[in-house]
Order: sequence, then C-alpha cells, then structure tokens
Amino acid sequence: MTIDNPPRLETRIGALPGEASALVQALLADFAREIAEAGGRVAGVTQARALDEATGRSRIVLRDVTDGTLYSISQDLGPGSVACNLDTSELAQACASIERAVSAGADLVVISKFSKQEAARGGLADAFRAAMAAKVPVVTAVSPHYLAEWRSFAGPLAEFLEPTPEALATWWRGLPTNAA
Repeated sequence: MTIDNPPRLETRIGALPGEASALVQALLADFAREIAEAGGRVAGVTQARALDEATGRSRIVLRDVTDGTLYSISQDLGPGSVACNLDTSELAQACASIERAVSAGADLVVISKFSKQEAARGGLADAFRAAMAAKVPVVTAVSPHYLAEWRSFAGPLAEFLEPTPEALATWWRGLPTNAA
C-alpha cells in the first residue's frame, strides 16, 4: 500500500470496529509503522497481551507506536481476585505520553480503543481531546458496547472504516494536508 501526504477531507478520526480486538490492534500497529516509515510523525499506543514473567500470567499492555515503551495496564491482584485489575496510573502515563507527542507536532495519533474508560471520559479520553483540539488525525478502534458514547464524544469528526489496510490508506489520503 502506498501512503502519500494526505489531501483534503473533513473527518479527522478513523474509527475501526473493535470486535476482533487482536486483529484490529495489529492493523493499527502496522498502519502506524507504515506512516512512520513514509516519514510521518506518529504517536500513540496499541493494545497487546504480554506474559508477566514473574507470575506467568498474561497481562494487557499498551505499546507506544513510536518507541515500543510498554505500559502494563492490568495489575496482578492475586489468584482468585474478581476485582477490576485496571492500572489507572499506567493508563495515565500512556495518555500523557500521547498528549506530549501531540504538543510536539505529531502527524497521526493512534489510540488503541475507545471503550469503557473513555466512554466515562477517563482512560485515554484526554489524548483523544488533545489530538482533536490540535486537529491531528486519529485512528482508533471503538468497542461495540460504547457506540452511543462514541458518537456523542467524536461527533462529525469521525467516520467508521472497514478494518483493512486499504481502507486506512484511503482514509489517510483523504485527510487535509494541514491537519496539525
């Protein structure tokens, strides 16, 4: 796929359906890498699972698309725990990293997903807002459980895309060249 400098269009947020999470996250990571390899300044995080060598358990991490930094957003609460294991301090660090990159002049922001935390205006919502305020294009996945909240949050700035490399490339090429 060829990634060119984007020409003009209105929507600045490309939203992918978030049902097939692992596949969508891989697609977002590949797209970020392609834009960066073409000379774009890409910021953001994708979600993955990583093995915690200390416990032998799988954990949810956010991987910075620029430098590979991992933010472990699930914490080990011990065997048998049924409490929410979200590590909000790691999530806040990932969010702050994206906000700094937006301030430094990113061309594209990749945000792993809009889900429960973002629907409640927490999680990575401030990263979304920073990119939106700076008119930096965003690509993300949207949980099917939070579509109404997504529409309220992103409004006319967003459009749903097919989860394919071709759809992402077409969306990118349709963006304004002076997005930042």
